[in-house]
Amino acid sequence: MAGNSSRRGAIKKTGKGNPTAGSGGRRRRGLEGKGPTPKAKDREGHKAFKQEKRAQKSSPARPKRPTKSGDSEWVAGRNSVVEALRAGMPVTTVYVAEGAERDGRLREVFRVVADRGISLLEAPRPELDRLTGGAVHQGLAAKVPAYEYAHPDDLLERARAAGEPPLIVALDSVTDPRNLGAVVRSAAGFGAHGVLIPERRAAGMTASAWKTSAGAASRIPVAQAVNLTRQLKRYQEAGCMVVGLAADGDVALPDLDLADGPLVVVVGSEGDGLSRLVAETCDQLVSIPMVNSVESLNAGVAASVTLYAVARARGL
Repeated sequence: MAGNSSRRGAIKKTGKGNPTAGSGGRRRRGLEGKGPTPKAKDREGHKAFKQEKRAQKSSPARPKRPTKSGDSEWVAGRNSVVEALRAGMPVTTVYVAEGAERDGRLREVFRVVADRGISLLEAPRPELDRLTGGAVHQGLAAKVPAYEYAHPDDLLERARAAGEPPLIVALDSVTDPRNLGAVVRSAAGFGAHGVLIPERRAAGMTASAWKTSAGAASRIPVAQAVNLTRQLKRYQEAGCMVVGLAADGDVALPDLDLADGPLVVVVGSEGDGLSRLVAETCDQLVSIPMVNSVESLNAGVAASVTLYAVARARGL
């Protein structure tokens, strides 16, 4: 009985100094600022909360629209790495296999890496096999970061900053990265302010495109358009004339009188040429005169010939 009496006293004392959960004071304060009761899936410890967490882990997050060409790329093989470094590719790290035989190519790589401050790491051959996806690396590989594309408006801004009428090369469904690299090289050589490519179903600035550009990719921006036709119309609204290269063009290249003004030159794929919507968007279709025995030029050559003619018309 003594124990029961002591417990009743303790409860009575707590009730005077600090109202219990059942008292009016505690209830009044408890109702202030609590907000609605959380859903079951938002309450830790609840079965629905655990199920939601499991579902989130099993379902990958929806990818965001990329601003780069993708993940980092690997250039594998002694000749390929030497060419990549000579082309000025933005190599971040060079990997050499443990015990790799030294030759002239490897010594050149060591010299360039030291001059540019590029990281040089030694790795076991099995690790290098894994990193390069089983490519024939000959004990040498280079890591290249994803290419950062410019915004299409940046190409106009570049021309404005130079005080020149814009000259932009747009590619329609060109899927060979070597053709893209060749166009980038010609665009840089003939004074263009940038190259525009579609985001989908087209070649991107891969390691192959970088090498073909022979270093020009570091001097001229390449922009991506979600919708090529829509972007061409925006260039037209900005005051540019859009001409497309086509075998049955209305005007022959030597007779093009739009070359000295704001201009966008659109080059189609070698097999299919310009797509219908792009051709309909162009202000003019231009043909390159050729002998009958040659059916068509690839995108890189066609762009080079056209840009040369435009450069001459502009007095460059």
